[in-house]
Amino acid sequence: MTSMLHPPTFPIRKECPPGACVCERERLLEAPGADLRVLRLTKEEEKRLIERIEAVGSYAELQRIGERLKEQLGIMLSIAPGPNEVRTVRGFQIEVREMPGLCRKTRQAIPAAIRRCLESKPEIAFTILNSHDLLG
Repeated sequence: MTSMLHPPTFPIRKECPPGACVCERERLLEAPGADLRVLRLTKEEEKRLIERIEAVGSYAELQRIGERLKEQLGIMLSIAPGPNEVRTVRGFQIEVREMPGLCRKTRQAIPAAIRRCLESKPEIAFTILNSHDLLG
């Protein structure tokens, strides 16, 4: 409960409507010593993140965004070709690992933005395939 007595000194994400999410935001806030970095991703910051992901110009830039998500917010992102043949961007497995405080909608919005990026810049999708030795 010390977290509630000493609220974070940075703006945090507002709570989701009751029953709309399973992010356990309140439990995270009440846990002593909990990693609250993920709560820094406010709805406004999430919009900026989604825009940034959609504007990515290279695979290296997409990887940097994934690294920064991990460093700054503790969010684990993985992008890999699916187990079956990849014919479209839907064939990629893009996952954001579930974690306390991370909104369900955010876990869906990040992969959707990455798919839109891959659709608009197929060369990034080919680089991902190539990095997994699928094109020889």
